[in-house]
Amino acid sequence: MAKTKVGIIGSVGVPAKYGGFETLAHHLVLKAGKQINFTVYNSSKTYTKEEQVPTWEGANIKYIPLKANGVQSIFYDIVSIIHALFFCDVLLILGVSGCIFLPVVKLFSNKRIIVNLDGLEWRRAKWNGWIKKFLIFSECMAVRFADQTITDNAALQEYVLENYGTASTLIEYGADHVSPVSLQVTAFEQYPFLENPYAFKVCRIEPENNIHLVLAAFKKLNRLPLVIVGNWSHSDYGRELRKQYEQLPHIYLLDPIYEPTTLNLLRSNCAVYIHGHSAGGTNPSLVEAMYLGLPILAYDAIYNKVTTEYKGAYFHTAEDLHISLLTHSDQQLQQLGKTMKMIADRRYTWATISDKYVATFSQTIPEETPIIYAAAYNK
Repeated sequence: MAKTKVGIIGSVGVPAKYGGFETLAHHLVLKAGKQINFTVYNSSKTYTKEEQVPTWEGANIKYIPLKANGVQSIFYDIVSIIHALFFCDVLLILGVSGCIFLPVVKLFSNKRIIVNLDGLEWRRAKWNGWIKKFLIFSECMAVRFADQTITDNAALQEYVLENYGTASTLIEYGADHVSPVSLQVTAFEQYPFLENPYAFKVCRIEPENNIHLVLAAFKKLNRLPLVIVGNWSHSDYGRELRKQYEQLPHIYLLDPIYEPTTLNLLRSNCAVYIHGHSAGGTNPSLVEAMYLGLPILAYDAIYNKVTTEYKGAYFHTAEDLHISLLTHSDQQLQQLGKTMKMIADRRYTWATISDKYVATFSQTIPEETPIIYAAAYNK
């Protein structure tokens, strides 16, 4: 029996260098490559000539000479979709940027289209009014014209049902690709804060990730160092925050770290992980922290509560976070970390996620009834 041919569209590419969609594509190829014939669309702007191999772990790789992010992502996705229509049985589109093209696709093709909606991208503070309108329109086209939509969080699943009257398939993210890294004496030389307890956060430096709240809370709590890894130079928001806080001796604002071992060294040895995301769905960095068994203080957003099964500790303001850091005992934090690890082991493994995608490709996954979180979601 011939294997189903699936095109993965919308990620920067594989092997993953960073990013949630890239990690998803990476592990789908690794876990399901024996069952599915994958073609992955990569951005040639991200991979060097030496890195541009025709196949990777059994998947065919096609390079598109456009960026996978920003305005170019619209055309990157559309070009990938057109190519995939000639070679694939199923198109898995990650994100909605290119979904404005789906009405045209459906006029000329009966290929099966599956769209992972990601989070509600249009709600991000960084977008202006016109971009927000475009993203809302793209989201609408995705839900209307896809054969199946995937949501990565039960709150998003309910949003799609309430706003579009469409049942989506809930498939979250895996996290078992991360692992603890033990401390070595040599690491103390580069990162001296490793010698004592510290708080840690890794994210894009954007307003909806509430870095300003986190920094304001730790400004008043100089007994616990804070380490944040992110792209500080990417925006006025990040540059202003770095200028404001980098002189404080207990706050460490590090540039992006893409090397997994170094990143896992820093986060797996922290005393507490701070998750400030307020937009999106199931955030990969959150489930990774859960899988590492870290005590997590998360922003009080419905997505984070659903991901942690309402068993985490949450904050809404800088004062909330400050009080939470002062009042949680070491024993409470250790128990919180164990609870997060139990949830992650049960829900956020790539074998589980891959099996759900394979069932979706073959149309055998049962439709799930969304868990109702309307009261919390509409607060």
